[in-house]
Amino acid sequence: MVYATADGTSRQRLRVGMVGGGRNAFIGAVHRLAMRLDDQIALVAGALSSDPENAAASAVEIGIAPERSYADYHAMAKAEAARPDGIEAVVIVTPNHLH
Repeated sequence: MVYATADGTSRQRLRVGMVGGGRNAFIGAVHRLAMRLDDQIALVAGALSSDPENAAASAVEIGIAPERSYADYHAMAKAEAARPDGIEAVVIVTPNHLH
């Protein structure tokens, strides 16, 4: 997506993937809210849970296209690297002991 800046120029939003932070994960919701504050980040992909059903349901709930919901971060990295519109950054919101 393209957005206008204060000086009248246009920019695309940074395309981001999220690792962790699926349904019922408090910190994931906090990070998604923060990403929306200045509308410069688009959450477009995720490996949102180690549970495949929870990951898929989480993606639907937060507006990630089903084909961009991944079973793990390895799959996300590989698939997104092959896309012309792939992610440009990753937000890691797994529990502290996992990152």
